[in-house]
This record gives sequence, C-alpha cells and structure tokens, in this order.
Amino acid sequence: MKIQRYVAFIALLLVSSLCQAQSFQFAFVSDTHIGNPTAQEDLGRTIADINANPNLEFVIITGDITEFGSDEELKLAKQIFDTIKKPWYILPGNHDTNWSESGSNSFRVVFGAETFAFTHKGYLFAGTGSGPNMRMGPGQIPRENIVWLDSVLNHLPDPEMPVIFLNHYPQDSSLNNWYDVTDKLRARNTQLILHGHGHGNRKFSYDGIPAVMGRSNLRAKEPIGGYNIVTFADGKASFETRKPGIETLPKWLEVPLVKHDFANDPTKHHRPSFAVNGLYPNVKLVWEYQDDSDVGAGTAVYKNLVIATNTTGQVYALDSKTGKRQWTYRTGGKIYSTPAVAKGYVVVGSSDNNIYGLSATTGKLVWKFTANRPVLGSPLIEKGVVYIGASDGHFRALDLKTGKLRWDFDQVNNFVVTKPLLYQGKVYFGSWGNEFYALDAKTGQLAWKWSNGSSNRMFSPAACYPVAANGRIFIVAPDRFMTALDANTGEVVWREQMKEGRVRESMGISDDGKLVYVKTMDGQVYGVSTSANALQVDWKSTLQLPYELAPSAIVEHNNVVLVPSHSGLVSALDRRNGAVLWKYKSSNSLMNPVMPLGKNSVIVSTMDGKIACLEYVPAK
Repeated sequence: MKIQRYVAFIALLLVSSLCQAQSFQFAFVSDTHIGNPTAQEDLGRTIADINANPNLEFVIITGDITEFGSDEELKLAKQIFDTIKKPWYILPGNHDTNWSESGSNSFRVVFGAETFAFTHKGYLFAGTGSGPNMRMGPGQIPRENIVWLDSVLNHLPDPEMPVIFLNHYPQDSSLNNWYDVTDKLRARNTQLILHGHGHGNRKFSYDGIPAVMGRSNLRAKEPIGGYNIVTFADGKASFETRKPGIETLPKWLEVPLVKHDFANDPTKHHRPSFAVNGLYPNVKLVWEYQDDSDVGAGTAVYKNLVIATNTTGQVYALDSKTGKRQWTYRTGGKIYSTPAVAKGYVVVGSSDNNIYGLSATTGKLVWKFTANRPVLGSPLIEKGVVYIGASDGHFRALDLKTGKLRWDFDQVNNFVVTKPLLYQGKVYFGSWGNEFYALDAKTGQLAWKWSNGSSNRMFSPAACYPVAANGRIFIVAPDRFMTALDANTGEVVWREQMKEGRVRESMGISDDGKLVYVKTMDGQVYGVSTSANALQVDWKSTLQLPYELAPSAIVEHNNVVLVPSHSGLVSALDRRNGAVLWKYKSSNSLMNPVMPLGKNSVIVSTMDGKIACLEYVPAK
C-alpha cells in the first residue's frame, strides 16, 4: 500500500479515536525464532494462552520471527500466528532479513507489511522493521521505513496524541541510524518504546525516551517459554511475565506514561562524530546524493554515469560530475545485486525473480530473464557472457546482448548473494549452504565443490567476493577461517584462523596478485601472501577500526587500498605497507564496495541511501 493511502487510512483511525486514553491490556511477544528446535511448540503454547485470556485486546510481536529468514520458516510462522483470535501486529528483526533468500521481500509478502501503525484507546502504536538487510553489520531501520514513519508522525490530526514506538532493536548505537528515529520521536509526544533482540526483560532509556526490552518467547534453559502482559492504566505501563498455561509472575516493571519535555531537555545525547573529515585535507567531497530508500549494493560506471540501485527496486544513473539523476528503471522487487556494465549494457538482479539487461545510456529495458526465485547475486560480465547466481538453486550464464541462457547449473545448495570470480576457465562462488563451487565457464559443468564441514548455515563462505592468484582461490567466512584452495582441484592448500584477528567476510586482492587483503572483526587490515604455503602476513596496516562487521569487498586502485566499514567510513591505505593515507566518513551506515572513478576519485554508497563522490590527492 502506498504511503499516501496508508497515511490517509491512519488519519481516519486517529480521528475516530481522539478520546481520552483508557485502560487496556495487550500481549508483548518477541524473538520467536521459528526454526529453532523448540520454537514452534513454544509459540503454539503462547498463542493458546493468549487466546484463552479475554483481557488481552491485541498482540504485538517485535521481530526475529524466524531463525534464518527462509521462506519456509516465514510461512510456518504465519500459519501459527494466524491462530491468534485477536488483532495482532508484527515486525521483522535481523534474523528475518540478514539471511533472507527472498531479499527481505518474503516478510512483507507473507505478513502484508514490514511496518504497522494503529490507534487504540487514545494511543498511536507505530512500528518499523529493522535489519541489517542482506549484509552483516549493525542493525538499521531501512531508509524507506524512516520516511514512512516521518509521514505517519507528520499526519497526526492531534500532534499531542501519545505515541508508542516499536522496533526489534534497542534504539541506541546497536542501530547505526538510531538517531534518525529518536529525533523524530522526540518531536512528538512519545511516551514509550518497546523492543526485543536481547531475549531478556529489561528497562532502558534512549535519548530520554523510556523503553522496555521484552524477553524471548523461547524456553531456552527453562521448561517452557514466555511473554509479557502489558497493562496501560492510571498513566502507567506495567509489565508482567506470563508463563503460558501456568502462571503470571509478579509485576517486574512499571513505567510512567507521561508527556516528556524533550524540547527543553539539556542532555547532550550521543551522536556519531564526523570529525575525521577535518583531519585529512587530501580528500574532499565532490557531490552527495540522498535516496529515499536503502542502497543495498555497490555501484557501476558507464562513461559519465554512475549506475546505482535501491530497495524500492530502482536502477538509476547519476551524472558522475554532479550526482544528478539522469534516468531510472523500476523493477518489481528490492535490489541487493551490484550492477555490472559492459558494452553499453547494465545487468542487475532483482528480488522480483528477474535478471535485467538495460541500456546503459537510457535505462530502457533490452531483455529480461526470469528465474524461479529472487536474484540476489551480483553479476559478473566477461567476453559477452553474464555469470550470476540466484535463490532458486541455480547459477546461470546468459548472453549479454540477448539475455538468452547459455548454460544452467541447477545443483546449488541454498541461495547465492555473492559476486562470482572467473579464473583460469572456471567460475567460483559460494552459497548459504556451506558449499563453495567451481564450474567450467564454457559449459557450466561442476569441476569441484568444497564444504567447510559446518552444519550451521550462518558459517557459509557466501558473502565474500572470492579472489585468486598463483593457482589458488582465497575465501574468508563467518567461521573466522581464511582458506586457500587449489583452483584446479579444490583441495585445501591451507586453512587457518589468524592468531591476532578474526577474519570474517571482507577481503580483496592487490593489483599485482601478491597480496590478499583481509579485514578482521577486531578492526585490523592485513596483507596476506598469495604464494606462501601457510597463512603468512606480509604487512599489518596501522589502521585500527572499532569492532567491524561489514562484509563489503576491499579494492585496490592506483596503489591505494580502499577499505569500507560498517559505520560509513572509507579508509585509504598505502599498498606497499598498509599506512593510512586518508579517511572519510560519509554516513553512519554500512558501506557497500567502494568504486574507483577515474584516477583519483571514488564513489562510496551506504545502506542508508547515501551515494557520494570523493576526490583525493594521489599518494606520492
């Protein structure tokens, strides 16, 4: 439903409910994690308990509905929630969106929306989804959800109506854009925030707004799970833990429901610092573009155009000198596929199940290839052939000019989100099924596949962009191992964990093929030898980032190593020794792979919809 129509609908509800707040009770359920061994039984017991309680007027569910975000888990969860015999409202959490085979589409398809707003006895309840979506990193409320929330709050017929905000995450720095939300909430009569994520009952305050974290519905080490019963009465919200079918425990918290004087609050609340941008005069901002949606993928370049995508399904071109939009093409789903450009064609995958071939000059559709499920993998184009993976168990080669199928490998375990590597006549890529594949580039026949041996899908070598040198393929994964495989046979050359740092998913290769760059969760960057027969560090950068999760690839351009972070910072390192040349912080959100533009310019894009062009003085 479009924002305008939805806001109009909400306005009608608000007008009809502008009465003095009354007493009521509701169920507060969170972190159900369908897919967990006990989750289905735990949730079924909770819902039966809710249905048997006539005092509960509605139910709110604040995220991490599933364990892995799979379509199967989401559909099962919906079937269970449909047995609730009261109004219920639901939001996604990071487990529903980070490993989503649908590109975060299935949640809104299955449940109808990833946001909600309703009024009840004088209160507005408004909730938004949260990620990270498709990329490991801190939480983030999608940019389009923030735009939606702003519209809802700005269309209140009574600006004094008390607001209850709901999200999966705490509204603090565990969300990289928390302040975008709390600033909007503090401009209204926001009285309470409810959220999950931490699996325990706790009281918080976010930028002066009282908040309550609710427990997980899972039993964990207890005999059964549980949820919270919340009572609004006499200007207070009280919280009681309910053991389904057994007992209601004594009230554990009471929060006053009052109007706060946020406008006159003298407290200086924490905000991200951009002071680093004043420390390096050898880099400057040329232009900046702000999208109204998330930008969940990297960019491409064609002549004087920067090609970008967003999560409302748009592919668009910006003027590389000004950042102004030149053309737009809209697909039917969210896009997390970094576009590729060759011979005047733009190729990109969409979560609407299609791969698109567009004119790079005009953005007009040239061809479209339909897969069986969403296409989240990024394309690689080489000699007129497009190589791309999807969520339907297929990896395909298409003709660049016509989109016609060249070959189809249909034995991929789980879904593909990575950009493949072409090396010595083979195509290499990983999937979220713990497997890594090598296919014959001409025929699509399986040359070999390798597994890390883990039964946990979340340890798959699926998000890294593999690199190659000296007859070896190099990968890193969330299991914190770096692995070198024989490119021809798939045999392990070496597989090690670093002694000083924990590698994860972010990596790249030097232009001369002598070093693999890896970034660790501990914020360090190393240059690792591609020729040694063990994990040999040739240099360690002087760069020290905070705890770091961004999986985005590291790239080298003109002897400058460009390192993206999960907090919108790009760091430029000297290829020879890892010395820091400059840093620039464009936002506080996860940065996609950095794209070189000409000799001394780069394009950076971040998940909160910001695209920027930076120009720097070359290293001497």
